[in-house]
Amino acid sequence: MLPRYSTMSTSSNAGPARLRTGQTEYLMELAIGTPPVPFVALADTGSDLTWTQCKPCKLCFPQDTAIYNTAASSSFSAVPCSSATCLPIWSRNCTASSPCRYRYAYGDGAYSAGVLGTETLTFGSSPGAPGVSVGGIAFGCGIDNGGLSYNSTGTVGLGRGSLSLVAQLGVGKFSYCLTDFFNTSLGSPVLFGSLAELTPIGSAAVQSTPLLQSPFSPSRYYVSLEGISFGDARLPIPNGTFNLRADGSGGMIVDSGTIFTKLVEPGFRVVVDYVAGVLGQPVVNASSLDSPCFPAPAGEPELPAMPNMVLHFAGGADMRLHRDNYMYFDPESSSSCLSIAGSSSASSSVLGNFQQQNIQMLFDITVGQLSFVPTDSSKL
Repeated sequence: MLPRYSTMSTSSNAGPARLRTGQTEYLMELAIGTPPVPFVALADTGSDLTWTQCKPCKLCFPQDTAIYNTAASSSFSAVPCSSATCLPIWSRNCTASSPCRYRYAYGDGAYSAGVLGTETLTFGSSPGAPGVSVGGIAFGCGIDNGGLSYNSTGTVGLGRGSLSLVAQLGVGKFSYCLTDFFNTSLGSPVLFGSLAELTPIGSAAVQSTPLLQSPFSPSRYYVSLEGISFGDARLPIPNGTFNLRADGSGGMIVDSGTIFTKLVEPGFRVVVDYVAGVLGQPVVNASSLDSPCFPAPAGEPELPAMPNMVLHFAGGADMRLHRDNYMYFDPESSSSCLSIAGSSSASSSVLGNFQQQNIQMLFDITVGQLSFVPTDSSKL
């Protein structure tokens, strides 16, 4: 999930945290405070700030677990506005004694506002296993929070800025593998530091492409998408369509907090036209940039056979997406739909979480490289 705008603790190798789908979001299961209370939050490579809902709430969305209370935790410490930790979030009307206030807004209209503090986060805890605890993590204590949230209590920011959990842990890499989007019973680990390695299965080959960085959005993970194929058919998308430009527009952002992949309109239209030709069906919403749908033939209430969609990245890295990684069937309209949307030519493309299902992703920030390999995430 991309913020509209945009600390360091002791270096640590945190233990694995569990990741699972939760109706459009992929949720990381942690614990916060002393004694620890459950912290189930959206895992978001598109933003930096980690935050959770806090008492006393001015406006909080419903959550399944108890709302975190700073007064009940012996490890909570408020961050003053004058602290360097506060600088990326708030710098107006600061005094030595005033708290560090924040308001963090996202591109889909969701937001969180509150005060910044530091806390202990616990990774990998379960009945009979205490997990690994890391103290001094800067986080947002959100007392005014809005937007749609499905079964989460906040957000874990995994971007590349100074406030992200990755930066605060002092690790140079992390990995995850998203399980089947519609199966909420499956889980897989998020791994940090030396634990973050890819585990190829069978003959699957690891692919690697450079991570790019824009001075206009330095917290985001950009990759260079050079073209798209379906099976062996390379689509006639003009060279440079997805390039990251000098003014900060363009490029492709890898974002675990966005559901569907977004392609800038010139490339999006070529993809839609090609799929319409393969299916022999016109697109229903032809003028829209929304996810396009195609009527299913009578008596065929399921997705048709389709070739793999291949995303060609710089360095010769090809990400092969099986049909179920880029299409879904809508029974209400009896249509086959692409889990891909369009965006204006002046914006960026986004690699969403639906396309990342069952692909192990390794973000090596130290080297500046994204590596990936297909796998069965539920078996990791």
